[in-house]
Amino acid sequence: MRIALCQLTASTDPKDNLAAVQDQVRRAADEGARLAVLPEASMVRFGVPLGPVAEPLDGPWADGVRSVSRETGVTVVAGMFTPAPDGRVANTLLATGPGVEESYDKIHLYDAFGFRESDTVAAGSRVVTIDVGGVRVGLATCYDLRFPELFRAHADAGATVSVLPASWGAGPGKLAQWDLLVRARALDATVWLAAVGQAAPDPAADPEAPTGTPTGVGHSALIGPDGTVRARLGAEPGLLAADVDVEETARVRRAVAVLDNRRL
Repeated sequence: MRIALCQLTASTDPKDNLAAVQDQVRRAADEGARLAVLPEASMVRFGVPLGPVAEPLDGPWADGVRSVSRETGVTVVAGMFTPAPDGRVANTLLATGPGVEESYDKIHLYDAFGFRESDTVAAGSRVVTIDVGGVRVGLATCYDLRFPELFRAHADAGATVSVLPASWGAGPGKLAQWDLLVRARALDATVWLAAVGQAAPDPAADPEAPTGTPTGVGHSALIGPDGTVRARLGAEPGLLAADVDVEETARVRRAVAVLDNRRL
């Protein structure tokens, strides 16, 4: 399966961001991708009030994503915000494409490094996988990366690939942690991991300098099930299309049977 990692910088305008998402999906289709993965908060970046821009899954923003998916035949996973029952919002991944209509609400909220996502975002509770062209794909979002149990749950549900849209916060050691964790989670669960972050708002800025909100550092990457980096972007916006060999997942699992050998 060919996957496109679509790294962009979201603005505060959902309409502009929808146009950028649609452009990326069309580029992904031109690259022969079956699955296009876009960042967390593709609908609108963090750092603005999310309640006024949140929309239901049958709202115009999600319908705009569905429209380009139908146009291209590409399955799309993109981050948006949906209303939650308690007045907060959910940090939602929309997954839509041929035979696919699903959503995932971020389970682990980013209450870390001085930021409190849970003040405005309600946590999800459901592990979600989708099937794209016969390949099972698990869905996770950003801070979920620090919790290996979720990726093992994807594998237990039959996934050979996990996707991780993100808007990773800058700060001391954060980029190094990103690089370490994306490799570790692929190896923990012996899955391919497509980790797609927001591009850095200023690609020339120092990623070690903390920002008030997690607006992205880029460095999206495709990691093999053996934990090796197969392809990677830099800090700036870009699109990377690469092939995933799901048979490699089976070979790695035979060689390193960490899922079968678990005791706890």
